Amino acid sequence: MTTPRRTQQQRRDQASAALLEAAAELVVEEGVRAVTLARVGERAGYSRGLVTHHFGGKQALLEQLARTTQTGFVPGLDTQPPGLDRLLRLIDGYLARLSEPDVLSRAFLVLWAESMTAPELAPIFRERDTAFRDDLRQEIAAGIAEGTIRADIDPEQIAVAIVGQLRGIALQCLLDPAAVEPTELCRCAVEVWKRALS
Repeated sequence: MTTPRRTQQQRRDQASAALLEAAAELVVEEGVRAVTLARVGERAGYSRGLVTHHFGGKQALLEQLARTTQTGFVPGLDTQPPGLDRLLRLIDGYLARLSEPDVLSRAFLVLWAESMTAPELAPIFRERDTAFRDDLRQEIAAGIAEGTIRADIDPEQIAVAIVGQLRGIALQCLLDPAAVEPTELCRCAVEVWKRALS
């Protein structure tokens, strides 16, 4: 029995995924400055030309990597109605991913940290953090509307506080994994936010 040949789109998707994975590995191992189109292509088993064909240049590659690494960070949220329970599940899921982070998750955190001093990354991560805060603000507003979250809180400020907590904990895990116990941390963080918002 012969295996069906892959379509051109399937080959393109596979190459893009391999190139992004290679770029993520380089970011985690050596930082953003180590990422060149030639090194990404070589690590993925392709030519630099294919990297250029897929992404155009390093900036576009980093932008796509930033978007890819944050997409679907907490799976399964789409099936849950908005409100406090969904917000707590997002917090729990985000922190639970830290116990065994994959290369894309680690790459996102390295990129995010480096965006503080890398002008080419700062706009990308301002956009990503703004989108994350907006999502959280909408969750909080939905919880207020349905009565599961206190009406006297400011959704904008709580969203900033949650992003700050999650990103800060994630960076601690990246820097010193032994210092953070993810299971206990998930329980504590969820309990703190449940008490603060209920």
